[in-house]
Amino acid sequence: MSYADDLFIRMCQDIIDNGLSTEGEKVRPVWEDTGESAYTIKRFGVVNRYDLSKEFPALTLRRTALKSAFDEILWIWQKKSNNIHDLNSHIWDSWADEDGSIGKAYGYQLGVKHQYKEGMMDQVDRVLYDLKNNPYSRRIMTNIYVHQDLHEMNLYPCAYSMTFNVTKEKDSDKLTLNGVLNQRSNDVLAANNWNVCQYALLLMMIAQVCDMKAGELLHVIADAHIYDRHIPLVKELISRETHPAPKVWLNPEVKDFYAFTVDDLHVEDYVTGPQIKNIPIAV
Repeated sequence: MSYADDLFIRMCQDIIDNGLSTEGEKVRPVWEDTGESAYTIKRFGVVNRYDLSKEFPALTLRRTALKSAFDEILWIWQKKSNNIHDLNSHIWDSWADEDGSIGKAYGYQLGVKHQYKEGMMDQVDRVLYDLKNNPYSRRIMTNIYVHQDLHEMNLYPCAYSMTFNVTKEKDSDKLTLNGVLNQRSNDVLAANNWNVCQYALLLMMIAQVCDMKAGELLHVIADAHIYDRHIPLVKELISRETHPAPKVWLNPEVKDFYAFTVDDLHVEDYVTGPQIKNIPIAV
């Protein structure tokens, strides 16, 4: 069993056993096929910690599409795009307009340049600059939940903030890069491990180009929920056989954050249960 499997099983069981229902309340999401309200059972304030120095946090209960997850994180953080035509998957199609734009969301916000005393930089370049020049700063973070632009976003950001923190082990000159992912809302079945793997890969990318080791990823979820239609699927999923975590690494030759491609992601020994197909998605 991978650590990610164990944590995911315990989290899901806790939501099922102790979560609170939104049934009958005023909720925004609806089911795409019927237009009816999509209710959930939810837990407030779920906090999960993954140590990337020990294993990569991919589920083995079912396969997480790591190449597609990596492609999306490159779309947001490297290309800083808000257009689905720059993305190889179709996960954002429901929120795109006729031109492919999702509005002033996600990659758009990371690409906006801001004035700093060191000059004009966007948020990603600011993170890279600080980690290389002032790694012990406690101000290395990003935020894409920009209130003045919410009315021009087709979907408000779910994973909205990353905070980076550098540590150094005793008797070692190597710095370790840790990160805190803040997420306002998380569809546990459809997106939990997807988000975890994405931001684990992001942490690995940034650590590599800043000559650091990838350390801990702390995932803070304000509203961790399972949709009512997903409950039977989740119960079946967490009853499955588990396997050891896969071996995941990035091409060590890449030293420029903007040079990574999907082909630089390598995955070995990823043994999983069968995929769950046609998961109903609330929009």
